[in-house]
Amino acid sequence: MTQKRINIPLNRVEGDLEIWVDVDKGVVSNAWSSGTMYRGFEKILVGRGALDGLVITPRICGICSTAHQAAAALSLDMIAKVTPPPDAVIIRNIVQMTEMLQSDIRQAFLMFAVDFVNPLYKNSPLFDEALRRYEPFKGETVIQTIKETKKLLEMIAIIGGQWPHSSYMVPGGIASVPSSSDLMQCRLLLKQYRNWYEQRVLGCSIDRFNEVHTVVDLNAWMEENRTHWDSELGFYVRFSRAMGLDKIGKGHGAFLSYGSINLPENKKWIPAGFFHDFQVKEFDQNHINEHVAYSWYMDYEGGKHPFDGETQPYATGNESQKYSWAKAPRYHGFSPETGPLAEMLISGNPLFLDLIKSKGVSVFTRELTRLIRSVSLIPMLETHLSQVTSDGHFYTSPGEIFEGEGFGLTHASRGALGHWVKIKDQMIQHYQIITPTAWNASPRDSHGVRGPIEEALVGTPIQDISNPLEVGHVVRSFDPCLVCTVHAINHHQNMGKIFI
Repeated sequence: MTQKRINIPLNRVEGDLEIWVDVDKGVVSNAWSSGTMYRGFEKILVGRGALDGLVITPRICGICSTAHQAAAALSLDMIAKVTPPPDAVIIRNIVQMTEMLQSDIRQAFLMFAVDFVNPLYKNSPLFDEALRRYEPFKGETVIQTIKETKKLLEMIAIIGGQWPHSSYMVPGGIASVPSSSDLMQCRLLLKQYRNWYEQRVLGCSIDRFNEVHTVVDLNAWMEENRTHWDSELGFYVRFSRAMGLDKIGKGHGAFLSYGSINLPENKKWIPAGFFHDFQVKEFDQNHINEHVAYSWYMDYEGGKHPFDGETQPYATGNESQKYSWAKAPRYHGFSPETGPLAEMLISGNPLFLDLIKSKGVSVFTRELTRLIRSVSLIPMLETHLSQVTSDGHFYTSPGEIFEGEGFGLTHASRGALGHWVKIKDQMIQHYQIITPTAWNASPRDSHGVRGPIEEALVGTPIQDISNPLEVGHVVRSFDPCLVCTVHAINHHQNMGKIFI
């Protein structure tokens, strides 16, 4: 018998995720992604005051708490029918983009690149260089990443009072107005971070890298000078290609973006859309629904839109097909992934369109977006910080929020995030949340269609079944965030359990 089922609880994924894979003749033939925790925020919020979501939902995640607060504030803006002043929108954008910026680089170097020093690669001529850069707690890049990204978190704390779990956004704008010295300090911190990013990560200026539009351009950039070759980006490209990360992790090939970072004239800097077969279609939140056929919740037929969604926990034993606390969000029947790669493709980024045309979707392209998204985030942050002043208009009163329904759609670091809210008699009657990882790490739906991570794992070759590092590469390329909680995992005598 050549087929073996292995159980892989993963760490370094912002909480614990359990992956099951069938390995047949050294290749993954099937996969299951299991969220092993139930936290119950949607149940906790029901019956609380209309504004309580602003304080409670940022506690869902300690990495993207600003994005949750933004989604909660946007839903209340809609219910109150209030439009925040432009200055308030700019401040909201600044903090949200800063959170993305620090998360991308920390994930790339503190969570993903750690696998480059796995013993599986010890015979590679690149291993010693990887060890020098990414050895946990010792690597040069690891230490510098922690030091430099702290500057970004200082920016969030200056504006939002603290990080994580800031509480400065309110319906109609913001409650904490930065002073002139606050804004000056933020500009200085961002300048310092940009210098490090250009010197260490890119090995060139942002303006120079903006000239890279195709795979041919990227290859020419690599060979242009030693600084590019030795940069973190240069090493990532070299290592990933040498280890075949550009050949694994394809997935369904469908991508979703809600759009985020509001701009004047009702536009968004991160555009909304649905990408499939190299076509971008208009996004409509009415086409979202959630399935629970394979999730530990009371069953209902087919999928339900979040405004009609139910969260009734029902943990069954081995007699059931259910295997995850995550629901299965779907869009128009598709199982799309979300995240920086979706944003790049839907916005028409020429480099990533060329990459997937020539090589297809892969771990390499998915993770590359986190190293490169800063190329556009940093200049956009600089523009925002130059536009806002301390004597601007930051709040429009929404009045009393008695009842109504609304949704807040935005993007966290990991992709599309949505809150759907109903208020009655100034109390929360209904609250449904779909996180980026709910999309990416979802189980099968009512039609048996695998979630994005599950699909991306199928076809992955495993070099050493006792050290299935390739599974870790695929899963971490999605940057899953399940956050911490108490959970238990059963050990079956006829199955292997491997921690990576």
